[in-house]
Amino acid sequence: MFYVYILKSLRDGDFYTGYAEELKNRMDEHRRGKVDSTKHRRPLRLICYEAYLDKETAMQREKFLKTSDGKLEINRRLKKYRA
Repeated sequence: MFYVYILKSLRDGDFYTGYAEELKNRMDEHRRGKVDSTKHRRPLRLICYEAYLDKETAMQREKFLKTSDGKLEINRRLKKYRA
């Protein structure tokens, strides 16, 4: 499986969108500060994830969610986690 996931920084309140083949391992890397883009934003909370059967679809979804339209979708869908 291939995963697109959204984390919330409990430090700054912002979301982070990522992609992983092994979600549990990737979450461990985030928690241990091994990911440059989130190491200064810890602690992090996994808000949601989507699972895909193929890598290409997951990577396209991640790319979309990082656009302005994708961020709007995230904010609409995850409004209750924004506060």
